[in-house]
Amino acid sequence: MRFGMILRSFGVVLVLFGAVQAQAQNLPDPILIAHRGASGERPEHTLAAYERAIDAGADFIEPDLVPTKDGVLVARHENEISGTTDVADHPEFAARRKSVTIDGEALTGWFTEDFTLAELRTLRARERLPAIRPANTRFDGLWQVPTFAEVLALVRAKEAETGRRIGLYPELKHPSWFAAQGIDTAALLLPMLDKAGYRTADDPVFIQSFEAGPLERLRPMTKLRLVQLMASERGPPDRTGTSFAAMARPDGLSALARSVDAVGVEASMVLSADGKATPLVAAAHAAGLKVHVWTLRCENAFLPPALRRGNDPTAKGDCATAWQMLAQVGVDGVFSDNPREVQAARTARP
Repeated sequence: MRFGMILRSFGVVLVLFGAVQAQAQNLPDPILIAHRGASGERPEHTLAAYERAIDAGADFIEPDLVPTKDGVLVARHENEISGTTDVADHPEFAARRKSVTIDGEALTGWFTEDFTLAELRTLRARERLPAIRPANTRFDGLWQVPTFAEVLALVRAKEAETGRRIGLYPELKHPSWFAAQGIDTAALLLPMLDKAGYRTADDPVFIQSFEAGPLERLRPMTKLRLVQLMASERGPPDRTGTSFAAMARPDGLSALARSVDAVGVEASMVLSADGKATPLVAAAHAAGLKVHVWTLRCENAFLPPALRRGNDPTAKGDCATAWQMLAQVGVDGVFSDNPREVQAARTARP
């Protein structure tokens, strides 16, 4: 979430904050979704990041899922892993570096689908944003890339430890790309969720994707809740000529409600450049859809000047106000890299 593109001045923050505060008192708290785990405190998509998020009070953890060569789902933000593992330091894998185009983006690096799980196990996770999160680099090299099975086991163990339900919010990354490689990631995911006891809309699971077709195909296959992700620009990678802007209009949202239960949208789609609420939340709710917003990051580098504290881009800014602004426009969930700070703001909310 780029709050700097949404808010221009501290005055705008205060206008919005005061204008909606009264009616917001009666709104339920949005669910807190730990984006890639507590990725502001630990390297993203590691078991340590997920456990840290759960201990901080996150309602859901979000594992992005990509497959290995031998068809095992693992947690990585992208299937290209040079930025989040030490693969470049492994000479035995040097020849696997290649260039491909995925969803219109040219990429060069190493890709999970070219590694067996056993090979991937020899790699170690690294901090993806070392310039912004230098403290996280002290954990570089400590943890492996986790499988989704390990994420499920962690959730069950933490539920037994804490006595509370912990939700899962997996994202199917590039499903059409993987289908073209002969790997059906949805067919890998659903049986694992079913075996773990996640089968109905009452279970704490949301399955998300930026692609529209896979979600439509999933609808008759599962009662678990599905989420269409949207950005402020472009459109679904599998739907040339369809824009997210069109999908976010009332008629588009009504059409989406036939196949999904919620939309996961960029923050600028619910808060306009002048700091006012856009029509999206009300329109989505009218269509019967929940609205989840991404991604609240607490470092100054990701916040507008009005919410920064000091000049250090790596320092934490006023994350509480950012969260409260989103809560006050009626969103149903917020993705955050910093569940500890957001949970503190949520607890302090009047």
